[in-house]
Amino acid sequence: MKAKQPTLNPEITAIPADKILGFQASLQGIDDLLYLTFGEPGFDTPDVVKEATIQGIKDNHSHYGNSQGNPDLRQAVIDYVDNRYGLTAYPSVDQVLITAGVSEAMYVIFKTLLSVGDGILVPDPAYGSYFSSIATANATAIPVDTSVADFKLTPALVHEAVQNADVPVKAVLFNYPSNPTGVTYSEDELKALAEAFKEEGIWVISDEIYSELTYGKKHYSVGQIMPEQTIVVNGLSKSHAMTGYRVGFVLAPDEVAAQLKKVHATLIYSIPTFVYDGAKAALEMPKEDLQYMVDSYEKRRDIAYAGLSDMGFDVLSPDGAFYLFAQLPDFIEEDGWTFAEKLAKDGGVAVIPGEAFSKFEGAKKYIRVSYAGDQDQIEKGLGRMKAYIEKRRANR
Repeated sequence: MKAKQPTLNPEITAIPADKILGFQASLQGIDDLLYLTFGEPGFDTPDVVKEATIQGIKDNHSHYGNSQGNPDLRQAVIDYVDNRYGLTAYPSVDQVLITAGVSEAMYVIFKTLLSVGDGILVPDPAYGSYFSSIATANATAIPVDTSVADFKLTPALVHEAVQNADVPVKAVLFNYPSNPTGVTYSEDELKALAEAFKEEGIWVISDEIYSELTYGKKHYSVGQIMPEQTIVVNGLSKSHAMTGYRVGFVLAPDEVAAQLKKVHATLIYSIPTFVYDGAKAALEMPKEDLQYMVDSYEKRRDIAYAGLSDMGFDVLSPDGAFYLFAQLPDFIEEDGWTFAEKLAKDGGVAVIPGEAFSKFEGAKKYIRVSYAGDQDQIEKGLGRMKAYIEKRRANR
């Protein structure tokens, strides 16, 4: 009798591999490559955070903790968002959940809100892993082309997307400042969008992980405008240079928070308990103690924007985060993926193709450049790019 072969879940095998990770893996083996790819802060974690984490280990905070996050840490989150953004709409520690970064938070939210086949609007371009996470939750991502509106979601685009959707639209995933474009929204723009979200009766998942990294503009949370149907997601990875600590947090209406806890508990139960100590210390840091990071990113943004513009790229100067989404110069005939491959092999600089962030054809003429790294690396990378572009222009 012939043995049966075990099978994998076809819903998972049908999900395409992450394009960002796939592209970066393809660059392995290229010598002396300068990376302008990563969303990795070019700073060390603040000493006060490291010291608190070490003290937590010394104090034997190495056993099971509160799955939702210790109450004093959740209270620190409430105080933090109030102090930073005037976000007071989620005043109870029962409305806060501590997660393993924003990635876990997103999956928990998708599994809680979305049933099989439900649609979720995703302003496009967007962080590529969103699409994979939505797929693993058995929901349907509905990309909304924002390139027609300077990469901003508008009420008209919301209504149009809902009306044209082939599945019932249950939610919108709203990220600002945005990865990969760096655009953000004014209070008036958020209020107008909130009216559209209310009219359509959809949940708002507001990913505000880059909220601390805005340049000359104040960050407003849509959660303060329409808290009854908004789930706010944030964390410490970008603002405090704590990517490896994996600290995210979710603020949600009572009935939603109660359900989120169920999914979270089945995934990881809790983040490491000694990390609670470091996270609390980070949340309690005065804003001015972190201003040096914001000031440096703004300076790096100006350097990168000027450099890319000088080379002939068409690019918006971002209001936040630490990325530039740049359209290739007219004389570059190939798509962004091919250009990025050639730039890495022949120019010694790694960037990410725009199509890794989009489902639309137009993104294939873009690349994303990160200015998160140290200034010396950025200047060297831009210098190599300029030499490569000038060589291409001379040989056309």
